[in-house]
Amino acid sequence: MTGATGFVGAEVLEQALAEGLRINALTRRAQPPRAKLKWVPGSLEDAAALDTLVRDADAVVHIAGVVNAPDREGFEAGNARGTVAVIDAMRRRGIRRLVHVSSLAAREPGLSDYGWSKELAEKYVKASGLDWTIVRPPAIYGPGDKEMLELFRMAKRGVMMLPPSGRLSAIHVSDLARLLLALTHERENSLTRTYEVDDGTPGGWDHKDFGAAIGRAVGRQVKTLATPEWLLNVAARADKLVRGKKAKLTPDRVDYFCHPDWVVTKRMQPPKRLWLPQVKTEDGLRETVAAYREKGWL
Repeated sequence: MTGATGFVGAEVLEQALAEGLRINALTRRAQPPRAKLKWVPGSLEDAAALDTLVRDADAVVHIAGVVNAPDREGFEAGNARGTVAVIDAMRRRGIRRLVHVSSLAAREPGLSDYGWSKELAEKYVKASGLDWTIVRPPAIYGPGDKEMLELFRMAKRGVMMLPPSGRLSAIHVSDLARLLLALTHERENSLTRTYEVDDGTPGGWDHKDFGAAIGRAVGRQVKTLATPEWLLNVAARADKLVRGKKAKLTPDRVDYFCHPDWVVTKRMQPPKRLWLPQVKTEDGLRETVAAYREKGWL
């Protein structure tokens, strides 16, 4: 597994260990030892580490990637070339099964460098000759997530700045992790398939409704503001001045935030016999708020 120390990867790791699976997981930093878990020191740029990571594996779940980078080169390195490195390691070791985590952003590669790099990574996976399945999550939320934390903080203040009119899909991290693990076992019907997954809300969420749902989770009635793209760009520049490389709102993100349709495609959803979401979003948002508060983040 790559990305095991990140938000999604950590949840996949917990579920895998709970199932009694033996896991090799890549890490840049030293990690505490755990039963049935082998931490492999290294990165996606380290071919020797990747060889060790995939050795004798039944399947590889590739989650690692970057959502923030200073330029297109940074996105390409983290998302596209990193994926090629995993593919090459699998080929060298004769490992066939690859579950690749992409993004809905890959549907619109012209909107952002991030989306472009995720689509490029998908192209490499599809040309790999491996037994692959691609999963495109929408907005992922849940305990431990810092990418959507600012939305919850705005809701706590009672006012939420949201993109202009449009709709989005969302998914709880535990539901996504269940699917990724299910795909490591299921090969017959999922090979060379690209799945788009969500919480099961028909037609997705209107931005305003999703903001109101976050408000209910934090216990506030919020005022949602449909923010024009030019103002979001101003906010992105301000965020970069204040937080530098740690900025969450970037000009690259503004373009795809403002796209009106980030709802999953129904015909691309996984078969129900394989997977169905279990977490109702209202419940999942409340659980996320409780975890944020326990950590002192909210």
